[in-house]
This record gives sequence, C-alpha cells and structure tokens, in this order.
Amino acid sequence: MEVAVLGGGHGCYAAAAELSENGHTVRFWRRDADGLAPVLESGVIRVKDFRGERDVAVATPTTDLGSAIDGARVIVIPLPATTQESLAKNCAPYWQDGQVVFLPPGTFGSYIYLKAARDAGNNADVTFCETGTLPYLARKHGPNYVVVSGYGKHLPTGCLPAKNSSTALAKLAEVYPAIRPIEDALSGALMNAGGIIHPPLIMMNAGPLEHFESWDIHNEGTQPAIRRTTDAMDAERMRLREALGYAGPHYPLADHYTKEGTEWMYGRGAHESLTDSGDWREHIVLTEHRYMLEDTRLGLSILSSVGKWASVPTPLVNGFLAIASAITSRDLYAEGRTLENLGIANLSRSEMQQMLVEGI
Repeated sequence: MEVAVLGGGHGCYAAAAELSENGHTVRFWRRDADGLAPVLESGVIRVKDFRGERDVAVATPTTDLGSAIDGARVIVIPLPATTQESLAKNCAPYWQDGQVVFLPPGTFGSYIYLKAARDAGNNADVTFCETGTLPYLARKHGPNYVVVSGYGKHLPTGCLPAKNSSTALAKLAEVYPAIRPIEDALSGALMNAGGIIHPPLIMMNAGPLEHFESWDIHNEGTQPAIRRTTDAMDAERMRLREALGYAGPHYPLADHYTKEGTEWMYGRGAHESLTDSGDWREHIVLTEHRYMLEDTRLGLSILSSVGKWASVPTPLVNGFLAIASAITSRDLYAEGRTLENLGIANLSRSEMQQMLVEGI
C-alpha cells in the first residue's frame, strides 16, 4: 500500500522502517532536511529490535510535504500532540478523498486536523483516526538508527467522522493489524495512556529528576505509591468513558505492569522490556519535557475539560494539572487542549455525538 509517514521523531523512524519492512511503499517526510540527510543519502533506516539489527530500505524519503501526501492511501503521523496545530495547517490543503490519517496517539488531535482542513476550504472526505498509544517503544540512537524495544499489540482506534469508521479502519488495519475498532475519535482520545502514566511519574519523582544527572522514571522511579496513584487516576479516566457510554475494554494501565491476565496495548512484559533497554534513563527538565508540555498540558487538560463538560469528577487529573502549573509557573489548563479552547464546550451531548459521527 502507498503509505506516508510524517515527522522526524522516534516513532516516525520506527514507523517508516516497520511499514517498509512489511512491504508497504513508504514516503517518509521530515521538515528538517539536515536531519533527514542520512536517510535521503542512503535510502535506509537502521533498526534494532528483538529480531536483531538490520538496514531497512525506505522507498521515498522526502522534504516535500505535498508529494508525500499526494496519492497516499494511509498517512501515519506518530508525532507529539504539541506539533498538531502547526502541522495540521500545513497539511490542510493536501488531503484527498478516501485518505485515512492515523494519529498514534491523538489527544483529540483528529478534531484539530479536520477543523484545519475545513478552515482551509478543503472539504475532502478524509478520515482522521486516533489511538491510545504510540505503536512503538522506540528511541533513536543516531540520525538514521532507531532501537525498538516493543511493538503495539492492541491499538484501540476511533475515527472522525465516525460514519467512515468501517471503511477507514479496514484500510488502516492493512497497515496496522493491531487496530481494534472503537466508537469514535473522542473514545480514542480517552484511551490515551500518556496523560495517565507520565504526569505522576515526573511530578512524584520531581526531587530525583532535579537532583540527579539522569533518572529512569520507569525503573527506580516506578514505586508502589506511584503505581497506586496512576491506578486511581486511570479509574477517573475509565469512569469518564463509562459515563459517556463508551464500551469496554477500557485498557486499564494496570495491565501494562502485569505478566498475567489481560494483555495491555503493548502486550505482556512490555514494562520489563522498556526498563531493561536503558533508553528511558535520561535527563528530564520538568519545565521543558514533552511529558509536561504534551502529556500534562494537553493530555490532562482534555481529560479535565471533558470531565467538567460531562459532570464527571476528575480530582486527581485536576490536582496533577494544578501541581504542574505551579512547577512550570504557567496556567496549563488555560493553555491546554480543552473543549473550551477547541470551541465545542457549549455543545450538548446530542450535538457532540452528531459532530463526532458526521464531522465538521
């Protein structure tokens, strides 16, 4: 299949390599020509995973966004949510009828992308889909070298407009067989694990993070008190899903840490693979890291605002957002991805449902 992968992050390199290796014809776009130069020159990405180390040929590395999108049946954008507003505007003129755009994870970015297209006068019948996590536990170790510690095994994915879900998810499943259909894009946004796992890990480890040169929040930073806290905050997320009528499974984060029972999005043993890799032992600046500016500022604010809109209490979500605002000296709810800032907080439940099904 003709597939475009947009972006230069860890997950983007992992996606370009995996999808190429799986037989798809991949256009791999990155804005930064200097950063992409090693792939442009060699035509390969070097990958290391459980199968070993190897070079994977990528069909079309490019810095031309329009040519990357033109004619692609599926476009994968595994970038942080902090990139979505600017990239959505850049992509808006290029979308074409029948295309499926995959945002793993989305943080309700599907709405951002669809609104940008409509604001640009592009009324193409394109479907934006989002899931709860990146399909890869990955870190780049060089300009064209990525190490993948784990692959997604269950990717609960919802679409905007949801009326296109059947066709869009069938096409997307040809690229990612781990796709698990769910109701709509808001359901997909409420599967996002980043806002649950990372804010407690960085804020409850704030002392070590600011004291030590490097610290692994997933290894020595994941202690029983923090695990109890993430489970309690995840319960708020699941209660919110249930209150909105979204069906299970809700993929509780607790399953990520167990070796038995129900598989989580990365399957069993993923947490151990992550900590064993050593790739997450890093220097984290609390006021600058994406765990704060993406998972907290955007991830928690969407949960908080949807809870407010649906009259579902989210005290831990709100509490961590308040602590994060104190740490950064910024009002992260006011800056965040809220229904208010998206301009849809005044929709009734029936109006919201109609928008999710029919689109904008």
